[in-house]
Amino acid sequence: MFEFFWFNVQYGINHVLDINAYDHVLFLIVLSVPYVFKDWKRVLFLVTVFTLGHTLSLVLAAYDIVKISSQLVEFLIPITILIVALFNLFTARKGAQKNKIGVLFFSTLFFGLIHGLGFAREFQLMVGKSESKLETLIEFALGIEIAQVIIVFIVLFLGYLIQTIFRFSKRDWIMVISAVVVGLVIPMVINSEFLS
Repeated sequence: MFEFFWFNVQYGINHVLDINAYDHVLFLIVLSVPYVFKDWKRVLFLVTVFTLGHTLSLVLAAYDIVKISSQLVEFLIPITILIVALFNLFTARKGAQKNKIGVLFFSTLFFGLIHGLGFAREFQLMVGKSESKLETLIEFALGIEIAQVIIVFIVLFLGYLIQTIFRFSKRDWIMVISAVVVGLVIPMVINSEFLS
């Protein structure tokens, strides 16, 4: 019993930390880069909202409630990352992330739904005709949440080091990281099969 539980949790962790599918990590980076350690509750809240969106879309896909073109989803995933990165670039000085939690809540939930749809086909193969789809889904979601918390902690820790030891301003830290992510996702958008 524990073996299946741990397998599903590990599967969730590996899904996020997969080096070949780093879009999830990029999204978490741009979502958490504007924050510092004292904002950990807000960041954890946003990350959990993302997990809920991701899980909801997997439920909809696992029970064949929603079907969407994989090419469209693969195009929308880098678009969601690009939107958050650009939001960071345009609001880095204003501290808008603190004031716009409602906007971030709904956009993060929506982006979670999109990212979950990107994994839906693989998840359907994983659960197959299993009767314990919901149980598998919860265990998988737990793995996702664990991996996301690890990534967010690393981003917050690096932000702390860069801003205290190297005296980088918070604004510069947000701008540099978000600009790097923009540079990484633009080729993903351009090379998307949806556009070809």
